[in-house]
Amino acid sequence: MNVLHSRLKTTQDLEKLREQLRKNREEKSTYLAVCGDTGCAVWGSKTVKNFSQECLEKKGLAGTIGLKFTGCLGLCESGPVVIVFPQEIFYQKVQEDDVEEIIEKTVLKGEVIERLLYNDPVTGEKYIYARDIPFYKKQQRTLLASNWKNDPTSIEDYLALDGYEAFEQALTKMTPREIIAEVKNSLLRGRGGAGFPTGAKWEECYEVHADQKYIICNADEGDPGAFMDRSLLEGNPHSVLEGLIIGGYAIGAREGIVYIRAEYPTAVAKVRLAIAQAEELGLLGENILGSGFNFKVSVSIGAGAFVCGETSALVASVEGRVGEPRQKPPHLAERGYLNKPTVINNVESLANIPYIIRHGAVSYCLTGTEKSKGTKIFSLVGKVLNTGLVEVPLGMTLREIIFEIGGGIKNGKQFKAVQTGGPSGGCLPASLLDSPTDFEELSAAGSMMGSGGMIVMDEETCMVDIARYFLRFLEDESCGRCFSCREGISRMLEMVEDITRGESSPGQLDLLRELAHVVKDSSLCGLGQTAANPVLATIRYFEDEYLAHILEKRCPAGVCRELIQFSINEELCQGCGLCLKKCPGEAIRGEKKQPHAILGDKCTKCGICLETCKYNAVLKS
Repeated sequence: MNVLHSRLKTTQDLEKLREQLRKNREEKSTYLAVCGDTGCAVWGSKTVKNFSQECLEKKGLAGTIGLKFTGCLGLCESGPVVIVFPQEIFYQKVQEDDVEEIIEKTVLKGEVIERLLYNDPVTGEKYIYARDIPFYKKQQRTLLASNWKNDPTSIEDYLALDGYEAFEQALTKMTPREIIAEVKNSLLRGRGGAGFPTGAKWEECYEVHADQKYIICNADEGDPGAFMDRSLLEGNPHSVLEGLIIGGYAIGAREGIVYIRAEYPTAVAKVRLAIAQAEELGLLGENILGSGFNFKVSVSIGAGAFVCGETSALVASVEGRVGEPRQKPPHLAERGYLNKPTVINNVESLANIPYIIRHGAVSYCLTGTEKSKGTKIFSLVGKVLNTGLVEVPLGMTLREIIFEIGGGIKNGKQFKAVQTGGPSGGCLPASLLDSPTDFEELSAAGSMMGSGGMIVMDEETCMVDIARYFLRFLEDESCGRCFSCREGISRMLEMVEDITRGESSPGQLDLLRELAHVVKDSSLCGLGQTAANPVLATIRYFEDEYLAHILEKRCPAGVCRELIQFSINEELCQGCGLCLKKCPGEAIRGEKKQPHAILGDKCTKCGICLETCKYNAVLKS
């Protein structure tokens, strides 16, 4: 930890420190920002960062040119990403061998290295500056804006970028009621899935009189393909911590807890470091900034159960019990952690709080729709060209996100569906691409906002298989406490698996639809209540695919193995024998340089012949 100061005793001390850090930052405005998020780290960004440090030291530039190992810079598809400041020159797929050239040519001489520039996969156009790249141009990066400029392990960086200014304002210029009123007026809705108004949740807990209260940050991000909360915690942990402290002050809590799933070790480490830095500086602990306000924060590691995203199950897990939901009421605002009044907010919800307090509810409400204000971070993944982390105003259409920011579908394929809201969401077809991404519109379409996962699917995706995938996930993740969820999901899965094997009937499809509604209406918690969404949405928009499986014993996308047939076109087959050699089931026969044939009774439908053939002679139907 690089602390330039002693423990702060007053708000005046904090202001003086912040001004000094801002001045220091201005003096060192030239720096390399190397993306240090988990995605880029997999591509080798840590090696790029280490070699950059070595090069700067070797050339005697470490004192004048900065180096920041940042949080997620968004365009994960192009990692490792390096941005050269102050020009904001964007380099993609940077390797160790490129570092010295970047320092020599770009940093010292201002020259651009063309081969490292972002090359648009659609138009082929090259872009020099990050702000001009289509992926970024339509975004409104509010919560992610600091990731380009902030070393997440440095509280000094955070303070220089107005960090803890909102907390200082809340502590010295606002009463708890005024803070809650500002959050209510912002119309901020929970970003964890349900979209419940954050201010109303705080107010309910504030009104309860108790000797002890708690506020918990829910970082139990369990949706497949979702990494918004992880990236916020890894890229700017102090923003979430500041929101947590403000929330604690507003509701009258003296203790906060950050509940993180064990699969996020980097996030855990960075949050713990941020807490230690805030404690050492005097922004956590006893009599914070001489105000008389006491607040401490601890980290609780979750076991990774999806159901622990439900608030009462999360509380049980934090208490060391099995993560199972309970009946409500009483609500957590009355009886939560250790039977005390408790508020639970999602990571992204808390990260919005400093912005709202610093800029005001009126400013916050300028972005978004009538009922869904602010921005939303989505993890854009799947069959889309530009996978990554995007932050857009609520209300932007799915088409804009997928085709203008995401660049469209890979390999020239056709768009088929997008899954929003994770396993609890629904798959929306091309006819709904112009739907705005807000809570009401997505819910009306049979999906949900969820925490922000967005999985794009192309024409080669089988929607029945997608329903099967999510049902398998939910069956594994159900705590099993209530009968309708435990048995209902298992039975839905059995019925969908029958359909993928061609062993079902139209009557069974009607029964599946009916059962899905029963599970939705009678389950105890949100997991069971939304478990039917993937089934109901896929039947609603892709019933023809279900009927093709049932009536024609055919999978239109060629995915469901039991319904696939492989054959060889005699006119195209060159008799090279490669498929024969590779076939693990010895299901291919034929003489060299003569057309081959597949023996249906021996074919295991593994698809290796299709992948192996150089002449496109293998057909799948």
